[in-house]
Amino acid sequence: MGEKSKVLFSLFGVLDVTGEVVGMWAVLVLITALCLVIRLNLKERPNKLQNMVEAGIDYLTDFFSDALGKEKARKYFCFLSSLFVFIIFSNYSGLIPGMGLSEYIKAPTSSFSVTIGLGVVAFCFLQYSGLRHSAKNYFKRFVSPMFFMLPLLLLDEIVKPLSLSLRLFGNVFGEETVTEKLYEILPIGAPVIMMALSILFCALQAIVFTMLVSIYLDEVTETEEEDIKRNKEK
Repeated sequence: MGEKSKVLFSLFGVLDVTGEVVGMWAVLVLITALCLVIRLNLKERPNKLQNMVEAGIDYLTDFFSDALGKEKARKYFCFLSSLFVFIIFSNYSGLIPGMGLSEYIKAPTSSFSVTIGLGVVAFCFLQYSGLRHSAKNYFKRFVSPMFFMLPLLLLDEIVKPLSLSLRLFGNVFGEETVTEKLYEILPIGAPVIMMALSILFCALQAIVFTMLVSIYLDEVTETEEEDIKRNKEK
């Protein structure tokens, strides 16, 4: 999975801190700071920043509603929007000049350990949500339509977080690698073009990741009535 990241230092002799970890801490601090600023400046007559945030919330709610429906979109909004915001901030952090060229700070999602962590978090949340929604339906879907499908359906469930992680990591790492090589070959011009294209790709990867999680979430929280209705439509 690419070159091994340089360990900058270790915490408590257990946690190896790399440039991606430093980048992740920086992203989390930035998001936390922005949330606090927005929270402390909420007004009845919203300012430009509050208007932008409210418009973003409305957009994300509509976006998740396409896969989940309005009721589920509101119920799981905090988790899904947190994933989306962290991923898009992490992706865009790679566009900061020198970010991918320095070993001391890198885009978090350019590390497979970070993306697999996101995949595991999504996987755990999916299983928890499915069990909490209906334990009967949760276990039933592993033996439907036939019991002998159990091994394949279990494998499919395990592969989901891995595929999410690999897709996100591959695209972000590939974009950073191409930009770095272009910078070595032609320092002026080519990297700027690649970074302009990355503005679209970074947002697209955050959208794809959270949309797929939304679709999986809809599947694990599906009721028997919804399942019957969907089969009839097919």
